[in-house]
Amino acid sequence: MATSSATTAVRSWRTAFLTLRDETSSLSGCPSVSQLLHDVLFSNLQSLVYAASDLPPHEVTSDLLFLLELVSNAPPRDGEDSTLTFTHTCHLVHGILQRVSFEFNSSSFNLILNSFQSIINFFLVKAATKSSATRFKPVMQCLETTRCLTNVYQGKFSPLEIVHLVKFVLHALECSHAEFVCLYNSSATQRSTAESGKRLHRYSSLWEVQALSITMLGEAFSRAGSSLPVDIWQSTIEVLRKVIDVIASKSVLGEDSILSSRFYSSLLNCLHVVLTDSKISLSDHVSGFVTALRLFFVYGLTSRPQFTFPAVGHKEVSPNLPSEEPKKIDHTPYRPPHLRKKDRLNIKQSKPQDHRIFSDDDSFTMNFMSSDSDYSDSDGSIKDTNSVQSSKVRVAALVCLQDLCRADPKSFTTQWTILLPTNDVLRPSRKFEATLMTCLLFDPCLKARMASASTLAAMLDGPSTVFLQVAEYKESIKCGSFMPLSTSYGHIIMQLHNGIIYLIQRETHDRLLASLFKILMPLISCTPYSRMPGELMPNLIISLRARIEEGFPLKTDQTGLLVAAISCLTAALSTSPAPVQVKQMFLEEVSAGSVEVDKRTGVLFTLLQCSERLASPAICFESLQALRAVSHNYPNIMSSYWQQVSTIVFKILKAASPEVPAKAWKGHVGNTAGFIGEKVVTAAIRVLDESLRAISGFKGTEDLLDDKLLDNPFTSDCIRIKNVSSAPLYEQESSEDIKESAKAFQSGSEQWSEMIEKHMPLILQHISSMVRTAAVTCFAGITSSVFFSLLKETQEFIISSLIDSALHDEVASVRSAACRAIGVISCFPQVSQSAEIIDKYIHAVEINTHDPLVSVRITASWALANICDSIRHCIDDFAFKPSIDSNANSHLMASLTESALNLTKDGDKIKSNAVRGLGNLSRFVKYTSSSHPASLGDSRWLERIVQALVSCVTTGNVKVQWNVCRALSNLFLNETINLEDMDWAPSVFSILLLLLRDSSNFKIRIQAAAALAVPSSVSDYGKSFSDVVQGLEHILENLGADHLSAPSSFKYRVALQKQLTSTMLHVLSLASSSDHQPLKDFLVKKSSFLEEWFKVLCSSLGESTTHLENENNSVGNQKKEMISKAMRSLIEVYEGRKQFAVAKKFEMMDSGIW
Repeated sequence: MATSSATTAVRSWRTAFLTLRDETSSLSGCPSVSQLLHDVLFSNLQSLVYAASDLPPHEVTSDLLFLLELVSNAPPRDGEDSTLTFTHTCHLVHGILQRVSFEFNSSSFNLILNSFQSIINFFLVKAATKSSATRFKPVMQCLETTRCLTNVYQGKFSPLEIVHLVKFVLHALECSHAEFVCLYNSSATQRSTAESGKRLHRYSSLWEVQALSITMLGEAFSRAGSSLPVDIWQSTIEVLRKVIDVIASKSVLGEDSILSSRFYSSLLNCLHVVLTDSKISLSDHVSGFVTALRLFFVYGLTSRPQFTFPAVGHKEVSPNLPSEEPKKIDHTPYRPPHLRKKDRLNIKQSKPQDHRIFSDDDSFTMNFMSSDSDYSDSDGSIKDTNSVQSSKVRVAALVCLQDLCRADPKSFTTQWTILLPTNDVLRPSRKFEATLMTCLLFDPCLKARMASASTLAAMLDGPSTVFLQVAEYKESIKCGSFMPLSTSYGHIIMQLHNGIIYLIQRETHDRLLASLFKILMPLISCTPYSRMPGELMPNLIISLRARIEEGFPLKTDQTGLLVAAISCLTAALSTSPAPVQVKQMFLEEVSAGSVEVDKRTGVLFTLLQCSERLASPAICFESLQALRAVSHNYPNIMSSYWQQVSTIVFKILKAASPEVPAKAWKGHVGNTAGFIGEKVVTAAIRVLDESLRAISGFKGTEDLLDDKLLDNPFTSDCIRIKNVSSAPLYEQESSEDIKESAKAFQSGSEQWSEMIEKHMPLILQHISSMVRTAAVTCFAGITSSVFFSLLKETQEFIISSLIDSALHDEVASVRSAACRAIGVISCFPQVSQSAEIIDKYIHAVEINTHDPLVSVRITASWALANICDSIRHCIDDFAFKPSIDSNANSHLMASLTESALNLTKDGDKIKSNAVRGLGNLSRFVKYTSSSHPASLGDSRWLERIVQALVSCVTTGNVKVQWNVCRALSNLFLNETINLEDMDWAPSVFSILLLLLRDSSNFKIRIQAAAALAVPSSVSDYGKSFSDVVQGLEHILENLGADHLSAPSSFKYRVALQKQLTSTMLHVLSLASSSDHQPLKDFLVKKSSFLEEWFKVLCSSLGESTTHLENENNSVGNQKKEMISKAMRSLIEVYEGRKQFAVAKKFEMMDSGIW
């Protein structure tokens, strides 16, 4: 019977479609297509659905495609016929698809989409005036059918077909948007009225259409979002923005049903997928999206009872900060999640429904918005479904905020004041305010709090490090008054600190704690603590110390959380400038520790204790990093802790296993099995290094300053203090502090002796290159006073160790560190006076200048330049060898010069050092035959040096050009060179004038102007004197028209003006000695400008003087002397040119300055 029934059904199907094909091929003047379809197909619709399963798939597909094409191409009719035709067609296709797998290609898929688009357009646009909700069911069937096809055949669609699918879904959303706006706006005012029943039913149906469309859109983007073109992505963003704007048009979201929660989830999940692959700037949409997303922060919470329960996730009972929402106890038998969903659907379907809209195969209506995973055992009973869905909506909104932040971080920074509170973050009355801190502190759902933490971390990880630098905290701001943006940022930062610190002290959930530390790290790095309340940093450090000492309850993740907490403490201790309040806190700890030895507590002792936990290398490493930060930022307290630091480092070195092969060392870094890896050992050595630098008063390379270029009254107050990153941060000290510091630095020799005797034997020949590099780097932090206070044997040990490492170590990083240490020690006066030591240093450094690795050549060239400068100061004191080796010193100078010349052909970083070395050599080397130790005996060396310097001006970067100007200054100071006889002199002066006039870097212009002031007579300038005077005058006259190349150059503008003034006064004072008549005519021509310039210059002498001039008026007198000398020279020039009136004016000015 079953076979006979199936055969009958198949025959009925084929007969119907053959008849339909025949009738439509000759349809002319006959009944309409709608009537034909009703007579042939739709009168027996259900039997056709059942017959499809017994037919070949290709036949079913072909017939349905024919039907869809016929229906979509039929003449449009707005009557009941078209409505029934489209409705029955959608029902037939949807029902068959649940039983038969379609077989189609690209063209057939496009046909399906085009047909469904026509049907959707009819019901949502042409028939939109009809109030019947029955028109939404065929739309849903079209969408559900399309979704089913894309799910079954996913991966088989071409990019063009995916684009077509997205366009189809976007069209469905746009068609339903106008009605969605109307119904959404009216639903809030009519929810509780009796007359709103039909409207609410219609509202729910349209809501389903929107939700399913958005779900399909998100699925399409999740599959092929990266391959979609930019215009499709932009159109999708615009459509989603329209839907979001409708939701944001109300200040309160609708929370009347689970359906609304699932619609919001679909919308937000789709937005998340689209934003994940951002293709263009979102600057036009960020504000609108953020405004709408904020509404979801308290979704599902505002209408619920106030929380008065104990905080499950906190260590103390708090009515204000619930960590998880309390769940009602359900004593019903256990049912799996998928059965709970079926129960829910059965309950829903048992309610009265409009039979015109829902039929026997309406099981699909909610499937697109839920799955078994929506319900889990941790979500509680079905009675808690609203709570679960609401929390998912809040989480989805927070995830979208993260996406916006990452997609367009620059535009997102403007939303900080909207998303974050500016005051009273912990006040219980703020628990329902829509801010990220509210979610983090008060949300009862842990996932929402985690999402809020991730969003905050993403915000702080963007460009916030730049714009938050303008933040400042002002306590006097009144509530409701205007608050500048910088002050708003300051208050936001303060509230972030308050909330995060509060949670760190009380939270016990391991994942949330880890997220809090991830927020705190970037927050510390981008907070300008110098403009925040003074107690903020000490409170932060004390809170972190307390949590570290207290530990974490979960043993499985205790190490990770402790490492994260110590890392945050390290970041806080590394902030620069170091807060005065923290320094005072450390001084109090030192005082308390020295009085009560048995009751030592505080940050430093906590770090010392953690660094002794050798069984946990990760904790030990982070603690050592924190101790190093303390040594660098607070050097004055380290002498009190030297013994503890030395003992701990020695214990770590002894616990390490140097006999283990190097591969094992690298493989066991951070191992918690008790093995002390190279990473921990290296960190311990660096703590030792930083502590020694702090105790011995290391402030960088000891430059031997006797620079005459800085010895002039106009530029002496513009000398900038050089900051050395490797030197501890010492404060500006009073005279009494300096005396005490000097005493402390004298004791540094004891610590150095202990380190060399106790620690160095364990690390200097260590099997790990990383450890050896750190060991050799220690020597680069020694000072000359400490070095020469050591025993002679210890000094020789340091020197020989560095030379041996530089020459014989196989690892480049060790050789590089040795070269740097050589460059430091070679600047010590006593070392530089030893020709034997200098010769060994030169040999070691010169070999490394040929190293294939750039990192080694950089430090080697730096050391070479330092050696050249050191020799310049002590060349006359060299102990000469016997006469048979009289050429040894000349050979030494030639070797240094040749090495420096070769390095000028290398990269910019190396070239810069090479130019500096050539400048130092050209200051004192004798380029004629002489018995002097600095004699090269050949003027061709000088020509090669000048040629190399000129070449570097055109091929080098700004640092190279600056060093060229400095080198030329040194060259001009060489008394053995007669500049007027040198063919290259005019080109050198021209280069300096060009740099002074055209360089965009003010530091280069300052150094070029200083170099032009070095020649002491007109003859030294040679034929270029007139060009120099005229060039300086032109630059001075047009200085006000200069355009700064960068804001960073502004701070050097005053220094440039003062150096130009000094150089101009110098050359004008020589003008009367020149017999170049065109130059004197030029000075007469420019007499008006020079007169005004001197008036301004003389008037500046009467303005407020610097502190130095108040103590000693010699600087002011020197300025007057230089001005007077220049004016007297001009007076002589003007009188010689018979310009007596002009000369008289200058005489009056000259007499008025004294």
